[in-house]
Amino acid sequence: MSGPKKRPYKSLARERQANDTRQRIVAATRELLETDGYAGMTIEAIAQRAEVSAPSVYAIFKSKAGILAELMDQSSFGPEYNDAVEEALNMEDPEARLRLAARIARQIHDAQALTFDLLRGAGVVAPDLAKLEQRRERLRYERQQAMIGFLRDAGRLRPELEYRMARDIFWVLTGRDIYRMLVRERGWTPQQYQEWLGDALVRALMSPKRSGSVRHRR
Repeated sequence: MSGPKKRPYKSLARERQANDTRQRIVAATRELLETDGYAGMTIEAIAQRAEVSAPSVYAIFKSKAGILAELMDQSSFGPEYNDAVEEALNMEDPEARLRLAARIARQIHDAQALTFDLLRGAGVVAPDLAKLEQRRERLRYERQQAMIGFLRDAGRLRPELEYRMARDIFWVLTGRDIYRMLVRERGWTPQQYQEWLGDALVRALMSPKRSGSVRHRR
């Protein structure tokens, strides 16, 4: 009979080391963007500042675009985002959860606005920015699926809305363009944007509360 299995200490250590290397590369990239711009953000310069080899940078991120995508992800979906998502998942009230989605959208856009400003100021070319934006929007659309499914299963999704249409509306209303127009161009405070968005989401997606518990089939 074999004895108890040993914990994979070496695997855990390698995982921590790999994550540390990843974080150092991203931090080095941000520093280079701030000091030397996009032109100075070469793989070799990143490797030197992060104290890793250039082949290691390529192995982890494949390209400069891959590093920028990670930089954007970390600014968008960091600890505050994860805490808010966990809070939302523990909410049973559909309207409260939908209004929390407005707060999450605000958090994402506040963080991303600073990162996009950094990238533009560093001279990141338009095609690369467009690719980052497209990737970010795909991720955002995928992550929003659970919210619409929750409204549907709770019997609170407007009956005239098809599931895909509801997802599209949710995606559009929480998009960066509306945030940019209201906050950046019209001077709304982020809090005003969040409160307006919460009301808009409730009006656009939720049916009036019915007496008793009504469950929709999938």
